[in-house]
Amino acid sequence: TLSHVRNQRIGFVFQTFNLIGRSSALANVELPLFSAGMSPSLRRERALDLLDMLDMSARVSHYPNALSGGQKQRVAIARALAMNPKVMLFDEPTSALDPEMIGEVLAVMRDLATEGSTMIVVTHEIGFAKEAGDELIFMDEGEIVERGEVLEFFNNPQPDRARQFLEKIL
Repeated sequence: TLSHVRNQRIGFVFQTFNLIGRSSALANVELPLFSAGMSPSLRRERALDLLDMLDMSARVSHYPNALSGGQKQRVAIARALAMNPKVMLFDEPTSALDPEMIGEVLAVMRDLATEGSTMIVVTHEIGFAKEAGDELIFMDEGEIVERGEVLEFFNNPQPDRARQFLEKIL
């Protein structure tokens, strides 16, 4: 159930942002904090801190339709971080972004990885996976083809399908 997932402290960042269009960036980040029973002043302080951390301080009162794709994704990341999750799940966090915006979202995710955040990322951004990942699961047609350490995968892919994939993209 939703309350079970919330109690497990999992943050989820959707590929299409899933921001509430009638709410400001600040209100979108405060939303999960309502269920935590925080006072309005603590909710606001936590949300402002997260937006500041993600370089969105100047946009707290902006609505999603006034934000770029990268800014929307940073608000979505701030919202997912609001409850101090133990694990962050990212579903193709750059797929809905213009090429210029991909770098800024990946930079935020690199910072989270550097700070020791546990993240599970579904991505086609292979360079990011190689740089920031510890473990990689390579899937093809819904099946796990290879699983292991990132550098081992890139330096010595075992299945033919993994080798074919890497030959095409690297």
